[in-house]
Formats: sequence, structure tokens, C-alpha cells
Amino acid sequence: MLQPGEQAPVFSLPALDRDGNSTPLAPDGLPKLLFFFETDCPTCRLTIPYLNRLGDLLGPEPPVLLGISQDNAIATRELVRQMQIRFPVLLDEELQVTRQYDPLAVPTLFLVDGGGTITRTLTAFDKSELNVIAVDLCAQLNRPPIVLAGEFDGVPQAKPGCTSRHLEPKNEAEVIAVASPFGERGRQAQRIELQDGLDPIEYCLEAGFDPLPVVPPTSARVSRMLRTVTLPEDEVIALVPPNYGQATVEKIAANAVMAGCQPEMMRVLIPLVRAACDERFNLHGVQATTHFAAPLVIVNGPVRQELGFACRSNVFSNVARANSTLGRAFQLILTNLGGARPGEIDMSTLGNSGKFAYCIAENEEASPWAPLQVDQGFDRTRSTLTLFAAEPPRGVSEHNARSGRGVLKAICHALATIWSYRICTAFEALVVLCPEHTRTLERDGFTKDDVRNFLFENTGIPQRAYDDDDGEGVQYVSSYEKVTIDGEPCFLKFRAPQQIKLVVAGGTAGKFSAVIGSWATGPRGSQMVTYPID
Repeated sequence: MLQPGEQAPVFSLPALDRDGNSTPLAPDGLPKLLFFFETDCPTCRLTIPYLNRLGDLLGPEPPVLLGISQDNAIATRELVRQMQIRFPVLLDEELQVTRQYDPLAVPTLFLVDGGGTITRTLTAFDKSELNVIAVDLCAQLNRPPIVLAGEFDGVPQAKPGCTSRHLEPKNEAEVIAVASPFGERGRQAQRIELQDGLDPIEYCLEAGFDPLPVVPPTSARVSRMLRTVTLPEDEVIALVPPNYGQATVEKIAANAVMAGCQPEMMRVLIPLVRAACDERFNLHGVQATTHFAAPLVIVNGPVRQELGFACRSNVFSNVARANSTLGRAFQLILTNLGGARPGEIDMSTLGNSGKFAYCIAENEEASPWAPLQVDQGFDRTRSTLTLFAAEPPRGVSEHNARSGRGVLKAICHALATIWSYRICTAFEALVVLCPEHTRTLERDGFTKDDVRNFLFENTGIPQRAYDDDDGEGVQYVSSYEKVTIDGEPCFLKFRAPQQIKLVVAGGTAGKFSAVIGSWATGPRGSQMVTYPID
């Protein structure tokens, strides 16, 4: 791939829907920004709206921003229509210019100065780097700087791209552009007429909507679901990673029908889809990782009683229609709209049964403390949903401890094992405290902050566990904090108390709590997000 400081090759390519050829890179004293893309690359589609904005701000003349499509005119024209591309697009179907510039992946941007020298490159999607390129281009044009990408604009901070077409194995199949993930209104859900005698449930199974039987999403059932919603049925609620499929109100309703949801559940599903596509949660990473993680939904507030969410005994199992159908509808949306099918984009090594349905409610009535939504910045009277990229629960049995400290020590031992025994600091944990353990802690005067601080200060990995220099975690010990726990030299498991989240849930009989580890956390991992339910 050509690098900054190298001379950009001069080329001539046909312009889409225009007669004649274009020779944009014969040095003419003006900078050029070249955008190499494929029509079927989701990350290219993620980039285009930002380049549209850049093109609008710079104006059409002289042409500074140039798209270079690696696909044929039919596919490229369809993408231009779908994405409403507003800058010139050139066709490199034979990949001659692509081979000259040799991008490793698409999208790739090359910023070329007026003398024909490459000054910057960007492969894949990165909002920070995109802003830097926009500022540099404006400087070369003697224009005020432009900030293209905001930090919290609903799009991930960074995403990998696709292999550049010239590096793929030869494929003679026609390139067909997939449906656009953008636009003011989404496309209507597909209508299918079944032949007489064809069982609709069997059809849904064969069509791959879900490996379990689903309720056939007939027009009548979907319409009944939509009657509870005031939004237009073609309104796009979010773009669902990793394929950034349009989650319109109608398509959310269709998946809700398949899962067996009551119509009132649309009230929760719509903000749930928005929360899942919040860039802080990083659904793309959660869906594509080889880790165990699956999105866990935690419901708080009055909506628990209003819609019948279970928060007491068997809270993680098939105890209530609300928990089970919301969790399943959400997973159907992630698969059918987001495209995260197991064995394809979803590459989890062992998976997680939570990918069938993973939804609980907090037993706020059994808790002496403020519930989770208060920790997340909401009033306790507000209904909310929280998403956490979660491993399966790990049970903690402690029936003999008579003190709060004894209960918490048992939980510390379980917390030490999340992700991997010798890995520290790179994750969060959710501790689900049962009511009996909670009562013991309350009796001993523990506040919620006391519990969190105790777990943080007393969860560590003995330094002797790293004596063998072979194994996961050994390579990071220089960054771990050394402490002494119960007379044993240890490394702290967590970076800060805030990495430990607490909820109270489960039945009032039985001293069983649970710990749930997360996928990687932080700006490039997945952060817990909470959205209000109206």
C-alpha cells in the first residue's frame, strides 16, 4: 500500500453515469481525497455519510473528493442511489488503479496534496483519523477546519473494513449491492405469499429466521403490534451491527411477533434497539468476538410490574413471558437485521445460552439500596433498561457465613475467576446478590458502596500464580497493582471499584448469588449502557 511521502500515480477512469474519462490526479495545484470502496462492505457504508457531509461543506467545484468503486456500474449506481452519494464516483471495475495504490482493505482514504504527493492515509473506519484528514484537507485548501464525526453520534468510534477487491480470490459472481442502512425512511419489510398447504412455522424454520419455531409474522399480527406505537412504521430506529441493517419500527414489530411478545412490549423493544446500537456498547464487537459474551438486558422501574417482568425466583430462567419473549425478540433482531449468525459473523468459540434470551429484572423491593438505574444516573421512579455484555452466570453458594464479610469473601473468590484467572483489569463484573445474602449485608451495616469497595479491595490473584511464565496474563503483570490480601501478596483483579456493578435479584429462599464477567471493557471494548423506557 502506498504510504505518505510517496507520489500518487496519475490515472484515468470512467466516471459513473458520465461520458468520457476523468484524469483527476494530474497535479493541478489542488489537493484530492481518494475514497476506495466496495458496494457490499458495511464499513464503507458507515463512512459514506461523513464523506457526503465533507463534500457538501467543500462544494462540488472544483472536485476535491473522489470515490473509486471497485465494482461494476450496476452495483455502484445502486449504492449511489441508496446512500445518496453526493460526490463524484469513478469506476475501477478492472482494479487497475486499485493495484497501483494497493490498499489492504476498504474503505481506504488517500489524501494527496496539490503536487501529487500522498500526505495521509486511513484504512477502515476511525472517527478520530477521519477528523484529522478533514482538518488537513481544509488546511491545504485554506479553509476553516471541519469536524466531521462527533464522539457520541450513534456510530462506533472505529470498525475494521473488508479485504480490498484486488486481494480477494477471483470471483466471477455478479456483485449485488445490499439494502441501504441509511436514509430518512426505511424499506418496507419483505412480504411473502405462502402456497396453500405449506406450514408457516416450518417455512420460518427452513428460511432460517431462528433455529427454534417462531410465531409466523403475518401482516395481521404485525399490524396488531404496530397499533401500540405512535411512530411511523418505516421510521429507522437504529442501524444494527455488524451488517448495519435498518431496524425500522415495522421490522422490530415483525421480530417481536416471532418471539411471542405482547404488543405492549414494543414500548421496551424500541429503546432496547437504540441502546444496543449506542457506540459505547459496541454491539459489533460483542457480536463478532470469539468470547462467550451475549447482551444481558436488566429491567428496572415501574415497567417491571406493568409488563410482568420476573425479578424473583428463577430470574435467569423461563419464569415469565415478558423476560423470555423480550430476550428472544432482541436476539432475533440481532440475527435477522444485524446479520450476526452463529458460525458466520458470530464466531463465539463456545457460545452462551443467553443468546436464546438473556433478560432479568431487578428485585428492587428486596433491596435496601438504590437500584441499578440510580447508579446509572436515573431517578429510581424511572423505568429503564440496561445492557451488559455478559458471560454466563457463575453461582456463589454461601449458606454458612453469618457475617456480611463472610458472604463477600465467597463472592471475591468467584470474581477472581472471571474472564481468565490470571487476567486482571480489562473487564467489568456484574454481581447479582440474592435477597438472603442482601439481608445479611444490610444487618451488618454494609451500604452499596461498602459492598463494591470491599469486593474491589479483596479480589486479587496471588502473585505465586504467575511463577510459571507460560500462560494467559503473565505478559501483563507489569501493569497490575500489587496489594496484600489476607497476608498473601496479590495483584488486584479490577482497576477500580466502578468496574463492579451490583443488582439484587432472585427468590427470597436460598443463599445463592452469582457473578457475571464481561467482555473487554473501556472505549474499545463494551461499556454498560442504560436507556429510559417511556
